[in-house]
Amino acid sequence: MLNCKSVMLEIDGSEGEGGGQVLRTCLSLSALTGRPFRITRIRAGRSKPGLRPQHLTTVRAVAAICAAETRGAALESQTLTFVPQSAPYGGNYRFDVADAAAGGSAGSVTLILQALLWPLLFAGETAVITLRGGTHVPFSPPYHFLSQVYQPALSRFGITFSLDLMAWGWYPRGQGEIVATIQPHRDILCPNLDAETIQTVTGLAAVTNLPSHIPQRMSQRASNLLRKAGLQPAITAVREHSVAPGAGIFLWVPLAGFSSLGRPGLAAEKVAEVAVADCLAFLENRSVVGPYLADQLLLPLALAHGRSSFTTSRLTSHTLTNAQLLRRWLDVGIEISGAPGGPGQIAVGGIAFTPQSES
Repeated sequence: MLNCKSVMLEIDGSEGEGGGQVLRTCLSLSALTGRPFRITRIRAGRSKPGLRPQHLTTVRAVAAICAAETRGAALESQTLTFVPQSAPYGGNYRFDVADAAAGGSAGSVTLILQALLWPLLFAGETAVITLRGGTHVPFSPPYHFLSQVYQPALSRFGITFSLDLMAWGWYPRGQGEIVATIQPHRDILCPNLDAETIQTVTGLAAVTNLPSHIPQRMSQRASNLLRKAGLQPAITAVREHSVAPGAGIFLWVPLAGFSSLGRPGLAAEKVAEVAVADCLAFLENRSVVGPYLADQLLLPLALAHGRSSFTTSRLTSHTLTNAQLLRRWLDVGIEISGAPGGPGQIAVGGIAFTPQSES
């Protein structure tokens, strides 16, 4: 059941995690439910508050798929009013973060896609989305988290969509590109999220425009550490091309992903060690869902038919904030036990969402 969609929802963007996630969740749910919202103090606690190029591009993108009227959609704006004028509709779309910033931007395209995904899953026709910007950048899920962790996790809900990486985009140049094809869905199934015995850690050690020995060193160091921990590594080293040099390692197991990006002066082995340490900490906890996926599963669980629960190795501020925000938007029951920063148990009773035309 949806909260009354005829009334403007007022959101304080500084509450909880206080970052871009609050805006993205509101945009997704506004387009999905048709309810308008006004958000103030957007990213107020950040060093550069207000809408940055990535956030402005997200506003423009979500507005485009539901013909929304907006006020305050400008760089550095800390207040935004968003009023959908139609149900979400598919089609071919192309959005470039560079269009929102003079001189370009490496704003995350993966975060933009996550905001678009939910309304477009319930659109009346297929959507093909091309997004240009940062594909593997700090403080956001890299493309391979989406393709190897997020997408397989959503398949448990009966959700299918395709993803393609057309070009790598690192900070600060960006200019990467992904393409997503999203087919319409009528409902979302409630999945079983049970513990699995994990013996293999899969991954990718990648560079662009750098010597081939660098991904080999990342892969070898990660593999040695994982074997020492009693695990079987399956890490591929690749050398790709981009507009700029970049390096990173991306590891995944069912329902969890871990990554580390290189930077000048940081040895390849050190890059690998960061990702492996994060991975091993999760596996030692014996939880089901990784800390970076837990908050991203709350929205589909809230929309699903039925009730599901899972354990996570760390209750992040993103997870706690998203839960509180979903309770504002939807008549959904979300129960969380555990201390912030520690392991937790999350249970969600879905609202059995159906598209606006059918509700």
